[in-house]
Amino acid sequence: MFAQRFSSTPRGARLARHLAVHRLNAWGIPYGSDVSDTAALLVAELAANAVTHGRVPGRDFEVRLSLDPYALRIDVADPRGERRPAGPGGIIAPAAQAATAALADGGRGLLLVEALADRWAVLDRLPVGKTVRAELDLPH
Repeated sequence: MFAQRFSSTPRGARLARHLAVHRLNAWGIPYGSDVSDTAALLVAELAANAVTHGRVPGRDFEVRLSLDPYALRIDVADPRGERRPAGPGGIIAPAAQAATAALADGGRGLLLVEALADRWAVLDRLPVGKTVRAELDLPH
């Protein structure tokens, strides 16, 4: 397992993506492979969401990666539990939403997560916050 906290800044989100891909390479999932590229996109999107929507001044976000023979699990946790996104199947494409600026500005990122991940969920984080988990099945 890999676990690391990052500052809730765009630079922290970028670093999270780079370190995640580096860790996957160390685990035998090479740079540029389908799994590595998909994981990089998922970490980038979830980290960007944590920085943008889950930021609390002075609090970090956390990325956890775990690998078993069948799947890669990506957990990104932030301290804003009251700002929970809709879960799987609850994400509405921006074009289908009302044409207000507030609604049109949200939801695109989790559409990517829903399209790329084999499974994903929004979980409570104890003692405070939320975790968005995405899982990728590994090819055999």
